Amino acid sequence: MTDIVDELKWRGLIALSTDEDALRKAFADGPVTFYCGFDPTAPSLHLGNLVQILTMRRIQRAGHRPLGLVGGATGLIGDPKPNSERTLNSPEVVAEWVERLRAQIAPLLDFEGPNAAVMVNNLDWTHGMSAIEFLRDMGKHFRVNKMIAKEAVSRRLNSDAGISYTEFSYQILQGMDFLELYRRFGCTLQTGGSDQWGNLTSGTDLIHRVEPEAVVHALGTPLITKADGTKFGKTESGTVWLDPEMTTPYAFYQFWLNADDRDVSKFLRIFSFRSHEEIEDLERQTEERPQARAAQRALAEELTTLVHGAGQTAAVIAASRALFGQGELAELDAKTLAAALSEVPHIQVAELGPAVDLFAEVGLVASKSAARRTVKEGGAYVNNTKVTAEDAVPAQEDLLHGRWLVLRRGKKNLAAVEVTGA
Repeated sequence: MTDIVDELKWRGLIALSTDEDALRKAFADGPVTFYCGFDPTAPSLHLGNLVQILTMRRIQRAGHRPLGLVGGATGLIGDPKPNSERTLNSPEVVAEWVERLRAQIAPLLDFEGPNAAVMVNNLDWTHGMSAIEFLRDMGKHFRVNKMIAKEAVSRRLNSDAGISYTEFSYQILQGMDFLELYRRFGCTLQTGGSDQWGNLTSGTDLIHRVEPEAVVHALGTPLITKADGTKFGKTESGTVWLDPEMTTPYAFYQFWLNADDRDVSKFLRIFSFRSHEEIEDLERQTEERPQARAAQRALAEELTTLVHGAGQTAAVIAASRALFGQGELAELDAKTLAAALSEVPHIQVAELGPAVDLFAEVGLVASKSAARRTVKEGGAYVNNTKVTAEDAVPAQEDLLHGRWLVLRRGKKNLAAVEVTGA
């Protein structure tokens, strides 16, 4: 076992702890059984959830046992959002999303060996409980004055939306989860984001009331911020999801590749499983030769491989190179090419026209006359082939997978044309 507390601190992953010294001793005396919960309030997990999964992976690799909880019960309720009530999804939808989330978490944990991971669902211990049992056995241990002091609840109480009893009761359900896992598995640690601290400590408080002899802990990871002030895990096209149908592996790779130099050191420490020495070397490279983007490339490759597999990562890297003239576009499969081109400016046309018209229409140049100048100067490319004539018209056989043209101005300015009538 390694000193996982020091490791998490070095990586900037400890924002809050119920008692850091006691937790360090528990880890040293280990193994510790711990859990983190994920609610199926969407059909996929996102990058914020990935922080928690990879924190679980680190703690497991240090010799401790993780319980991955996907909340089939809490997902029917939803933890309080800052400004409004959550939409309640049907039990059928939530059950489907439970399975999708379990399938995303499972490959990132180890289910073999002495500290094998276990997947659990809180619907298993709540579906048969009556309202009277819930109020008598659980509700009596919670004090309303403490519940309304929790940050998530107090923000809603002070908002125009207010808060329903349904969402107000969420922290009781999460507290009950910790108690149940303590009883079933000897679980003594819950991890989660620092924005969930009120819900995390509702579990430790409940266990202390019901099982006075128990020694349990909560650990909160920090919310990740970006240097430019934009929200982590968001792009212009929206949330970065782990599901490849919701965020393509190409877009996922590009998210990390495009990380700001000011953020990449933080991202490496939080997300990468490279050694301290390797990370510090990448940090030095970023400082000395930022234009090489060595840290971003290393992070993009590692995380895309971890989430989507080595095959998808290889396809994405091949696409990235081919788009900029360093590989064969024709060798890219249709799905990878379409995903890559969805990330650049693109238009749809019913039929092919002159290349200069296409360059102007997609916005690579300001006008057709500017497009002609680009051709004359040797800076216009269609499918990585230089356009040499101002009146050149791409042929049907030039279409990649019978559908796409890749336009490039100079070395770095890309766009795409999709021919819908071909």
